[in-house]
Amino acid sequence: MTEALLAFWDGAFGSAFAFWSATLVRATPLLLVGVALALAFRAGVLNIGAEGQLVVGAVAAAVVALAGASLPSVLLIPAMVLAGALGGAVWAGIAAWLRQRYGVLEVISTIMLNFVAAALISWVVRGPLQEPTKVYPMSLTFAEAARWPFLLSGQRLHLGFLLGVLVAMLAWYVLTHAAAGFRVRAAGAGPRAAESAGGIGVRGLTSRVFVLSGAIAGVAGASEVGGVTWALYEGISPGYGYTGIAVALLARLDPRWVVVTAVFFGALEAGGASMQRIAGVPAVSVQIVTACTLLGVLALGRWQRTRRSAASA
Repeated sequence: MTEALLAFWDGAFGSAFAFWSATLVRATPLLLVGVALALAFRAGVLNIGAEGQLVVGAVAAAVVALAGASLPSVLLIPAMVLAGALGGAVWAGIAAWLRQRYGVLEVISTIMLNFVAAALISWVVRGPLQEPTKVYPMSLTFAEAARWPFLLSGQRLHLGFLLGVLVAMLAWYVLTHAAAGFRVRAAGAGPRAAESAGGIGVRGLTSRVFVLSGAIAGVAGASEVGGVTWALYEGISPGYGYTGIAVALLARLDPRWVVVTAVFFGALEAGGASMQRIAGVPAVSVQIVTACTLLGVLALGRWQRTRRSAASA
């Protein structure tokens, strides 16, 4: 037990390299996905499809990285960000359209789209984007210009983390200080009241937030291929889209706290890998901790609501 805990600490916080290059690098996609889901949930949109939106964003960014290999970094990297955002937005837009046009529950449609996205990337890396030897299910390695810059010398923390922090702060500011953020919160808290008393077009608003949420999740995919793998692989995400749900809920849907919870889950991922490598403890134990944490947060929220109801009665 002691050996496992020491291995966990070493893998997550034991050195500068462990913190900057393992914990924070793993926290980066969780940060972007967590913000994306926090926004959607605040608007009352149950977007469970961040995994698929991340994957499609990664595919779109990889296409741009390979097609624009001759471009300078100053043009190619922003183009990858935009492509990732566009890919994720289109994928979320499908579920948003089904919700608005036919009343299809987004929980169902987004889960189904996650499977479609997994099939899509499997086909892409064995088909049109497969490396020239046709041996491995992956794309060609990106050119230097498509690799996102590191933030610290000698560390692997890349531009995606800074982008995630900026997106989180911008989302928090808009939610708490802008009229648009008030409308999002009102639509999520009480859609009928927001529409009848506030004159808010809830259906259109939630669709736009849905698409924006997908765009941010798509940027997470772009950051993975541009900042970590430098190529497109079938297993580009080990479930970041699903873990992001826990990240957002643990932060109580507050984008500022998403930064903290993403680092927490990034440490769990990094420490879990170290435990498996050094102490032989299966990394799946981290998923147990994640599940227990999420259940604890939900139970705490339920207890607080019950206590407030009892106090006001």
